[in-house]
Amino acid sequence: MRQATATTQGGISMSTAGSASTASTAGTPASGRRLGRRLVQLYAGLALYGASSALLVAAGLGLEPWNVLHQGLAELTGLSIGVLSIIVGAAVLLLWIPLRQRPGLGTVSNVFVVGLAMDGTLALLPDVRSLALRVPLLLAGIVLNGMATGLYIAARFGPGPRDGLMTGLHRRTGRSIRLMRTAVEVVVVVTGFVLGGTIGVGTVLYAVSIGPLAQVFLRGFAVPPAPAGSTIVAGGTPERVILHP
Repeated sequence: MRQATATTQGGISMSTAGSASTASTAGTPASGRRLGRRLVQLYAGLALYGASSALLVAAGLGLEPWNVLHQGLAELTGLSIGVLSIIVGAAVLLLWIPLRQRPGLGTVSNVFVVGLAMDGTLALLPDVRSLALRVPLLLAGIVLNGMATGLYIAARFGPGPRDGLMTGLHRRTGRSIRLMRTAVEVVVVVTGFVLGGTIGVGTVLYAVSIGPLAQVFLRGFAVPPAPAGSTIVAGGTPERVILHP
């Protein structure tokens, strides 16, 4: 029996082996539970990513590379850092077109959920001035960011817009993902710093620890693969982009 494969807009591969097998597997409880778990992981991970980034902002000891840019743009425009995260994410997503990258549900969700969660968390956090409180905030933000990264990557609904930019540049130029990531993030950090973004010990600590942390949590949150013949098959994920800075 011939087998055909198609990919939906949400990044879920649909395998079919005739109408009979499709009907027999599409509604299985195991497939539904697996998809439900992946959706919960995706949105929990994205919301936690935004909240953990807000902790780094509140700590004021240095931000991750892209948020250095977002904060610098926020200083320049007067818009919130979360809104700038959404705007920059949407702009980066447009760059996928010439790179021939395909967004998934996780890609589009990343643009909006992270920025909204960041602004929401910042609105709830008090103004922290004591170094004795800022250091724990920084450490908590980095660890939770690693957890968030593991959650949403393991959900396998497609890379974030910034990760996809790096993999797209890798495919089009033939250069390594490590080189593409380094080049892009150097430009992002320098631009953000010139505009008023915060670089500090937190930026360095984040750079050296996020890969190992994300890898640990990625293994812990890995979703078991779909059984053979299932109509829901996990899509690819950009682990190399995040786990190997």
